[in-house]
Amino acid sequence: MTFESHEAYFATLAPAVRERLECIQQTVERRVPGAQRCISYQMPAFRQRRVFFFFAAFKKHIGVYPPVTSDAALIAETARYRGPKGNLSFPLNEALPLDLIGRVAEALAAQYAAQGGPG
Repeated sequence: MTFESHEAYFATLAPAVRERLECIQQTVERRVPGAQRCISYQMPAFRQRRVFFFFAAFKKHIGVYPPVTSDAALIAETARYRGPKGNLSFPLNEALPLDLIGRVAEALAAQYAAQGGPG
């Protein structure tokens, strides 16, 4: 399936999961002024010149990509959510830490502005 927008992706999800992704979308837009919605790798994403933040729904979690690599304090704070490659997984059966996700988005925007990005 090919998605043309965040909304097209969200429309394929159960309402409770859609609401979580909409909250992440709003958080990123509030915390990273000028971030533009896009689809990359068939996932909702945000860009500022380059794509810096991807997020997607899975059976038991919401994934946030790519990993933060330049903020040691934030890396430590996200440790319980980090997978083997550093990507973040937020279980669907837990409260969504929107402030933390917002800080991750800010860090990724800064990280990819400084070094170039994944897309």
